[in-house]
Amino acid sequence: MMKYKDSTLSAKVRAEDLLGRMTITEKVGQLNQRLYGFQAYSRENNSIEILDEFKEEVKKWNGLGFLYGLYRADPWSGRDERTGLSGAVAVKAYNLLQAYVMDHSRLGIPMLVTSECPHGHQALEGYLLPVNLAMGASFSRKLVYQTYRICGRQMRELGVDLALISMLDILRDPRWGRSEECFGEDPYLASVMSQAVVKGVMEEGVDVVAKHFAAQGETTGGINASAARIGERELREIHLPAADYCVKAGVSGIMAAYNEIDGIPCHANAWLLNSILRDEMKFQGIVMADGLAVDRLKDLTGNTKAAGIQALNAGVDVSLWDEGFTYLEDGVGSKITEERLDEAVLRVLNLKFRRGLFDHPLLGESSKIFDFSGAEENLELARQSVILLKNEGRLLPIDQTEKIKIAVIGPNAFDLYSQIGDYSPPLKHGITVSDGMIAYAEQNKNLQIGVSSGYDQHGNVDAGKIRDLAFDADVTVLVLGGSSSRFGKAKFDNNGAAITDGSDIRMDCGEGVDLSSIELPKDQQQMAAECYQAANKTVTVVIAGRPYDISKTAEKTDALLYAFYPGPKGGRAIAELIFGDARPSGRLPVSLPKSVGELPVYYNHRNSYQAMHYVDQKGPLYPFGYGLGYDKLNYSEFSISTEEIHAVCLKEEPLVITMKIENLSDHLAFGVPMVFLSHQEGSVIPRKRELKGFEKRLLSPGETICVKIRLGYEAFSVWNERMSYGPEKGRVQLQVKDGDTLLWSKIVKLV
Repeated sequence: MMKYKDSTLSAKVRAEDLLGRMTITEKVGQLNQRLYGFQAYSRENNSIEILDEFKEEVKKWNGLGFLYGLYRADPWSGRDERTGLSGAVAVKAYNLLQAYVMDHSRLGIPMLVTSECPHGHQALEGYLLPVNLAMGASFSRKLVYQTYRICGRQMRELGVDLALISMLDILRDPRWGRSEECFGEDPYLASVMSQAVVKGVMEEGVDVVAKHFAAQGETTGGINASAARIGERELREIHLPAADYCVKAGVSGIMAAYNEIDGIPCHANAWLLNSILRDEMKFQGIVMADGLAVDRLKDLTGNTKAAGIQALNAGVDVSLWDEGFTYLEDGVGSKITEERLDEAVLRVLNLKFRRGLFDHPLLGESSKIFDFSGAEENLELARQSVILLKNEGRLLPIDQTEKIKIAVIGPNAFDLYSQIGDYSPPLKHGITVSDGMIAYAEQNKNLQIGVSSGYDQHGNVDAGKIRDLAFDADVTVLVLGGSSSRFGKAKFDNNGAAITDGSDIRMDCGEGVDLSSIELPKDQQQMAAECYQAANKTVTVVIAGRPYDISKTAEKTDALLYAFYPGPKGGRAIAELIFGDARPSGRLPVSLPKSVGELPVYYNHRNSYQAMHYVDQKGPLYPFGYGLGYDKLNYSEFSISTEEIHAVCLKEEPLVITMKIENLSDHLAFGVPMVFLSHQEGSVIPRKRELKGFEKRLLSPGETICVKIRLGYEAFSVWNERMSYGPEKGRVQLQVKDGDTLLWSKIVKLV
């Protein structure tokens, strides 16, 4: 028996044996991921047919390395409930395609299936979650882990090998349309959330490709894929930690980013992909290209063939839709060493063996597809992600025991696709804010609900209807915000990004939708003005995929809730928060600016200047970490394990901050203590504050708990003037905050 067919041998031994039997063409074929999987088949009822494009690709390479997006369903793919794959039909299609690949591969090599999972599986009946910004706002790594385990379970049962998940980008400019794909503006928050995602999915048997590497969120002027004009220290401090956390969690793949860093595109950056990712971080998995990014390197190389060679030599192992990697065979022996080609192929083969594809390539067609109808984790994540920013006169929660008339007004109260984010599949079911509010009225005769989208039948702002509804109501719930919905007039670029000229006013966020202004849409501003003038009391809910300038809204409204796209059950979560059956516990993962003119507005700027402090305006409107609750908590009895920290001992003996939290209310309540650190001296200018630890704990009425937050070696380490990483001696200020309230502060000494 040939070694690679012997299941008793290790994946490494089998992969090396198989590699030695392959031709150059077969090797290059393993690195190409050119096909759009949703174009590999046609469906007629329950019948699946393999299309010629798929067959030709398999013939070209004598096999197939990867198949992208077999289950993808959205307006770009053109797949829906009638033409796409779900349930038993999905399993049937997978088996048909996988069997064809193995039957037409000289060596019987199976393919890997990759699938997008930006905020849940982008597939029909996919388990969808609130977007990353909402996950960051929850400050609950445990809940993020739990929700992604469900996603992983669903993908595993559909034969998905690699989940492509955005998690490495740090939001530094809210004009960027892809803001929603970030966990926030803070590297530590993004790091622990990313690690939770990787662990959740991989523990269910699906490998993860974390994207994008690196610094894509820095942008120039908020423009997607634009240059990150930063130095090495900023790159290391802000944009690399999340990737390092993913590597430590065992992530199997890293996707390179479109942008350039100091003039070098990430896909051509050997220092980034090899020196940092592989040598420093010790990453062992595959580096995957972003869609068509390799071909974009012809701006450097002059032609597409040279672009593919450049990317492979720089450290990219696997392509995505591009033409450049199809020419790799031409460069072997002259511009590409066979050793480098074999290195990349071996990583792919090792992954296939490790996943057991050679031994169990097909799915059991009679197996039960995972049913997540009872999985409420995405609802709980929505509840915990909504942020209460203002509650004047304790208007919220609304008392359900008294008769009250409520008006629900605004477009985002009715549009389900405006609360689920970019890159979402068609939905059969969901709960809008209007649905959630009406459900309460149906169960409680004290509540009388009147509703309006705010538009007349011609799509114009219906000022008269808005005024009449608001004037007649005791409380008006005004639901505003943005939309990343592709289910409108959006057109698409060849990499799936939206192309819009702004005429589709309902899509003002998402990939390809970068803005020069971060104000709410003008028609919504008009609605708000009419509503605030006529209403008795107003609760404003902003549902968004980015930080908006909501200064006027915050000034006029009585209560203010901010919900980064909270997912298909977000409307129920928001209604529960309004009526007090859920308690607000979200905290801002990103600062909200007062205007576009004060950008950048992140909290962790350096101490060398006074950020967001103009003569005519002092910002931000609401800072990172801000968030109110309905219930009173008392923090007390702070203590610290030592006031003199020995740097050499930090790896084994982290600093421990201990506190007590008491719930003084008669409701369940969340405490969200955050530990910030600021170096008071050192070889480089320190940042004003840096998040280094946090906890989220639920307390019963009257309960007192003890919370310990540990700060280890990394918490105190800096990239010094020699670009060497480690703790520096000197004074360090520690602060504990919840929301924007300073609870405790202490100066300690690092020796």
